[in-house]
Amino acid sequence: MPGNLRWKALLIVIVTIVALVYLAASISDQLPGWWPKKKIKLGLDLQGGTHLLLEVETSKAVENAVERVSGDLKDSLLKKGIRYSKLERVSGNEILVEFQNSAYVDKFKEVLDSEFFNLKELTTKDYDGRFSVRLGFSNKEVEHIEKLAVDQSLETIRNRIDQFGVSEPIIQRQGEKNILVQLPGIKDINRAKDLIGKTALLEFKLVDDEHSIEDALGGNIPSGDEVLYQKVVNRETERVVKKPYLLKEKTLMTGDVITDAKVRIDSQYQTPYVTMEFDNRGKRLFDRITAANVNKRLAIVLDKNIYSAPVIQERISGGSAQITGSFTTEEAHDLAIVLRAGSLPAPVRYIEERTVGPSLGRDSIHSGIVSVIIGGIVVIFFMTFYYKLSGVIANIALVLNIILIMAAMAAFQATLTLPGIAGIVLTIGMAVDANILILERTREELLLGKTPRSAIDAGYDRAFLTILDSNLTTLITAALLFQFGTGPVKGFAVTLTIGILVSFFTAIFVTRFIYDLLMTKRRVRALSI
Repeated sequence: MPGNLRWKALLIVIVTIVALVYLAASISDQLPGWWPKKKIKLGLDLQGGTHLLLEVETSKAVENAVERVSGDLKDSLLKKGIRYSKLERVSGNEILVEFQNSAYVDKFKEVLDSEFFNLKELTTKDYDGRFSVRLGFSNKEVEHIEKLAVDQSLETIRNRIDQFGVSEPIIQRQGEKNILVQLPGIKDINRAKDLIGKTALLEFKLVDDEHSIEDALGGNIPSGDEVLYQKVVNRETERVVKKPYLLKEKTLMTGDVITDAKVRIDSQYQTPYVTMEFDNRGKRLFDRITAANVNKRLAIVLDKNIYSAPVIQERISGGSAQITGSFTTEEAHDLAIVLRAGSLPAPVRYIEERTVGPSLGRDSIHSGIVSVIIGGIVVIFFMTFYYKLSGVIANIALVLNIILIMAAMAAFQATLTLPGIAGIVLTIGMAVDANILILERTREELLLGKTPRSAIDAGYDRAFLTILDSNLTTLITAALLFQFGTGPVKGFAVTLTIGILVSFFTAIFVTRFIYDLLMTKRRVRALSI
């Protein structure tokens, strides 16, 4: 065998063996421990999973924005020395500001014009020397805040699910306030909902040890305090007990300064905990908080639930903290995810939730396999009948084509969906088309009186550019679908891309090798075509 044929044969054998190795895990579970266990993943439409439709409560985002602006307005008025008698959020999205007299009104309006131009005066009253004004956002500003809340929620949910490890989920906006989430293979719908819907508002608050928690529980809560609870799980009985804490309402620091969060295992008790790293602003804040409150308890509060309330033993300037609690490794993992991905700008509400049953998946897989088998048999029969031995060679390439596509999907952990099956069928058709193109060109060369060797060379040369052009344009289309598509569209693009690359290899490289091998080993005087 000539040298160039030898390395081609070696390459084809290696590729085929590697493909069979990766494909084996999707066929049988009885494999040795060292065998690659990567299987073909099935999408939501094939294996079932979780379907959720969420509504972002954008009104809460507007309320939060009004609350933040009212706080900023207070700070600005204090800095300017403008004294007011009342400044608070009222009627949901309005801010009421009252002055005992109108001496500060002009300065107040200067502050509004220079720093709070997104606020407009809704009503003003000037009576008995007192002045009051109601402020609010314009409709355009409200629409902007609501749109931003949905966009931010979409991005936060996408980050959380990406870190959750779901392959090719569907996360897309639906309408003005809704977000569609589909998670293939996720059976624990409650865990998924907890992860997605957790607002993840992390706050650090001081525990009020100067007043009695019993009195607070009896209704005598000191001014500026609040009662929150910590869930404590008894490991033996798995009974959950709520432990009350009396906390200062003032938030010393929030979770927006977190840059990283990881799960660690306590070496002494073998229990999981979460470590957090802060940015530079967080480091300075945490350093100042711990320095000013040594020997006091600092509660770590997430979504109004206390996770831990350790005593500050000394000033901590390293820029990190821990959240300990009676949670499992799975819960600690989810907590680290929401801390890393950031908080939702507004709560979300589930308006539709369902799981796609496996029966739909089995039916879909069965129908897809049956269509591929029937189509394959028809094509193999036609090619053999019409092109004889050359048709058999094309069929060998076709079978290898299917094996390589499925093995590549298993190796790259690509997700197979119904559109993905359509992509495979499409590429098989393209592979057959490429073989037919080559065989027809070769047949034309034979009719011109050329020898089999010359006819094959000319047939491949004439068909190559046409096949390359067709595959290249389809490949560009697949790349665009992958870049801008989501879910099943992306799955279709993946299978189409893999199929094009594989069919190019089998239709051009493998079949040409077989012809070259035949011409070298045997003196072929008439080509069976």
